[in-house]
Amino acid sequence: MTTIVVIGGGIIGLCTAEKLLSEGYNVVLVEKNCIAAGASFGNAGGIAFSEVMPMASKAMVSQGIRWLFDKNGPFSVVPQDLPHTFSWLLRFTMAAREATYLKSVTLQSRLMDLGKEVLPQMLSRSRLQHMVRTTGALYLYDTKPQYEAAMSDWRIRKDQGVPHEFLIGNSLHQFQKGLAPGIYGGVYAPNYQAVTNPNDFCQEIFNHLSQNGLTTVFEKAGSIRSNERGVEVVLESGKTVKGSKAVVAAGPWSAELCNSLGDKVPLIGERGYNTTLPKEAFSALDKTFFFTAHGFVISPLADGVRVGGASEIAKLARKPNYRRSTAMLNKAKELVPALQLMNGKQWMGMRPTTPDTLPVIGRSSKSRDILYAFGHGHLGLTQSTATAHLIHNLVCENTIDPMLIGLSVDRF
Repeated sequence: MTTIVVIGGGIIGLCTAEKLLSEGYNVVLVEKNCIAAGASFGNAGGIAFSEVMPMASKAMVSQGIRWLFDKNGPFSVVPQDLPHTFSWLLRFTMAAREATYLKSVTLQSRLMDLGKEVLPQMLSRSRLQHMVRTTGALYLYDTKPQYEAAMSDWRIRKDQGVPHEFLIGNSLHQFQKGLAPGIYGGVYAPNYQAVTNPNDFCQEIFNHLSQNGLTTVFEKAGSIRSNERGVEVVLESGKTVKGSKAVVAAGPWSAELCNSLGDKVPLIGERGYNTTLPKEAFSALDKTFFFTAHGFVISPLADGVRVGGASEIAKLARKPNYRRSTAMLNKAKELVPALQLMNGKQWMGMRPTTPDTLPVIGRSSKSRDILYAFGHGHLGLTQSTATAHLIHNLVCENTIDPMLIGLSVDRF
C-alpha cells in the first residue's frame, strides 16, 4: 500500500489525510504539537464560500493605512518586527493592484466552487453532517459611507452567484434585534454555513481517521529528503518517516520546510485575536455578524459566542498582545448592546498568509513527490476539502486542474 506523509495536524492536514485515506492510501500524520493547535483551534468557525474577494485589495491597503494610526485598531504592524515583515507588506501592496486582484478573485471563486462540491462528500464519509449548520451571515455597516463602499464587493459576490438581501434602517432592525440603533444598514447572506465549534470539528475528524487506519507521529518535522524511492521526513529526534510522497500542510511553519527545499515562500503568521463568551452572552444569536469596517466577526458556536478578528503582522515568536481582543470586545458591545461581556476567554492564533492571500497548492520545485498545501489565511476551514481534493489529484497523477498554475509556489 502506498504511504503518504502529511505534515501538519490542522484542518488542512486533517482533510488531506481524510481524502487520501478514503482513496485507499496509507497515511502518516506528523504533528509537532497537538491536533488543531494553531488557527484551526480558535477561528470563527465559518465556512465562508461567499468570501471570494482576496484580502489583498486596494480598499484593504487604504483602510489598513488608516488603521495603522489606531493603536487598538483591527490592523497593526509591530514596529520592532518590520525587518522581518516589511518585504511581505510590500508584496501585499503590490498584490492589491487591479489586474492581480481580479486574477485572484477568479482563483478564489474556483476554489470556493470546488469546496461547495466536495465538502458534503467529506462530511458524509466522516459522518459529521451534524457539525455543519446553515446559520446565514449578516454583514453590518454602521454608517452610510461604509455601506456604499461595500457595494463593489457585493457586485462581485452577485456575479459569483452568492444570494443576498439588502437591509437598511428599520428593515434591518426589525430583521435583527439587539443592534445599536444607529447602525445604518446590512446585507444578509442566507446560505452562509459554520461548524458548531472549529476545534471540536477537527478533533472529530481526527477521531474518525484514527479509527480508520491513520498513523500519527507527534514530533516536529525538521527536514524532508527525496530520492528515487520516494521521500523521507526527518524528525527532530533524528528518526525518519518514509513515504512515496509528502504533503507540507504545517500552516505558518511551512515556510521553514519550504526554504530548506529551495522554495522561498513569503509566508507569515498573521495573528488574529478573539474572546469566547458563554452562550448566555447573546443567547438569541443564531447567525454570524460581520463588521468588516471594524475588522471583526461575532459568531455563534454550539457552546458559546465568539468575538474575533484583527490582523497583526509580527514575527511568529512574538508574545500575544491581548489588548487587541479587549478592544474588539468593547467595540462589539458598542455596536451590539445586547451582547453581555461575561467570563470571556481570550485567544490568539496565527493564520498562514501569503501576500496575495491565496494558498500555495502544488508541487515543490525540489521534487514532484513533495507537495504543498498551506497559506490559506482566513479561509483554511472553508477551503480545506477543496485543497484535499487537489492534493489527491496530484498524488495519483490525475488530470491537473489549471487553477493550480495560479496557486503554485512558482508565482513568487
